[in-house]
Parts: sequence; structure tokens; C-alpha cells
Amino acid sequence: MSHWPEPLARAYATCEALARSHYENFPVASRLLPRAMRPHVAAVSTFARVADDFADEGAVPVADRQARIAAWQARLHRAAAAADNAARTRDDLIFLALGHSIRTLDLPVSLFDDLLSAFGQDTMTTRYASWSDVLDYCRRSANPIGRLVLRIAGYRDARLDRSSDALCTALQLTNFWQDFGRDWRAGRLYVPREVLDACGAAEADLAAGRLTPAWNAAIQHAVAFTRAAFAHGRLVCDGVRGRLRFELRLTWLGGARILERVERHRARLLEHRPALAVADAPLLVWRALDWTRARA
Repeated sequence: MSHWPEPLARAYATCEALARSHYENFPVASRLLPRAMRPHVAAVSTFARVADDFADEGAVPVADRQARIAAWQARLHRAAAAADNAARTRDDLIFLALGHSIRTLDLPVSLFDDLLSAFGQDTMTTRYASWSDVLDYCRRSANPIGRLVLRIAGYRDARLDRSSDALCTALQLTNFWQDFGRDWRAGRLYVPREVLDACGAAEADLAAGRLTPAWNAAIQHAVAFTRAAFAHGRLVCDGVRGRLRFELRLTWLGGARILERVERHRARLLEHRPALAVADAPLLVWRALDWTRARA
């Protein structure tokens, strides 16, 4: 970043530090990415992370959270048009870096708008009737990140976009099932109503702290649905080159590994959150090197 003048270099450095400091299951602007991509991916992920935090501030009234997201969106459009060049606060630096990335790499602002639309939905929607409703949320909450990473890497290919969408959706769904207990306690449930009805699962059992056989069946259905999305998301892991290929394969494998644990511990998801550990790293690297035999 030394070729960038101040305060732009400082803006990207701020985004990279924020991206590294926030816990994620899956790599964000990691050192596996090509060096030239990292600052831009960090700017995108930091923009999204701060907006997502606005939506998750449960103690703040919904109207106030929505106002913060709307203000974030207004700054997005000003930054994309080079009309927001302040560099005093942390947020100023985020938008300085983001606006530069959008303009220099021709990133579609509509993808950022989709993200903000999903975050706004988070402030109001706590139940989903069908898989179509859940997938529409994933289309806006997760899939834009994958497409933006592809654009940053220089890829503009409809087949890769579709496979990236499948992978990002699979990762988002995996996160839902991983956080099943945490989300329930926060008042959210992402297993769609059509699945609950088909399996005979009742929310009253969750309220009583019981994961019944019906709930086990519902979660198993959700795992199978997610595994199919991972299968469609393999193409993008093969269709890119260089270090990004290894990054995406590890991301795919990390998500698939968590999904394995969700399935294994599905009867305990109210109190147990399956996650990756340091000890998983050698296995994931081995599977990435033996990619043709890796499965979700």
C-alpha cells in the first residue's frame, strides 16, 4: 500500500486491521489472498461488518437501527461518486477506502445496496415461511460478498457468479445452523416454516429446551439442503487461479467441516455451537491438497 498517498494508505490499513480483528468462521482478507486483493477485500468486508453490527444492536430501537443503515447507504453512494473524502474518524477512513475500491475496480454499487437491504431485513424479520424466502435473504446477505471478491480478482463470468452464489449461500446457511441456539435465544429462527410443518417440529419444544426427534429431522433436512448448495459451489473453487483458488477451497472445506459437526451434534444445538478449532487446520490443508476427493 506504500504506493498510495495519505490518507488513502491509512484508510486501507484501518480496514485491514478491522477485518483481521473480527472473529469469522471463514477467511476474510486473509494472507492467502493475493496481496493486491487484500486491501480491497478488507474495505468491502469492513463496510459490511459495521452495517451488520448496526442491525444486530438488539437494545437499540428498530427505527434507530434502520436510520443508521440508511445513513450508511447514503455515505456509500457519496463515496462511490467521490463526494465523501473526509478522513477524520474511523468511518471516514472506511468510506475513503471503499469509494476508492469501487471506482478503481468498477465494483457494482447495487451489490452493496443488496447487503444493506438484507441487514435492514434483519431488524424486522425473525421467521421465514419457505426456502424461497431464506434463499432470497441469502441472495442479498451473502452472495454479494462472493461476487465482489470475484470482481476484485478480475473475474466477470456468469458461471463463476452462479457457483459463487451457491457457495456463499451454503456458508450463510451453515452459519444459521451453527448458531441455531444463539439465534433462538435472540428471537430468530431460520429453518423455514415449510420444513417445520413437514417434520412436525414445534417452537414450543424449543421454548421448553427440548430438541425433539421432529426437530432432529428438521435440522437434518436443513443440513441436506445446505450440502447440496456446497456441491454447486465447487465450480468456483476450480474456476479461479493462483492463491485465490486455495483460499476458496479452504473456505469451502471450512464450511463443510462445520456442517459435518452440525449434523453430528444436531441434538445439542440449543446449547452447543459447533466450530472450527486450531486442530482442524492440518486436515483442512490436507483436504485442499487432495481436493478431488473432498466432499461436503
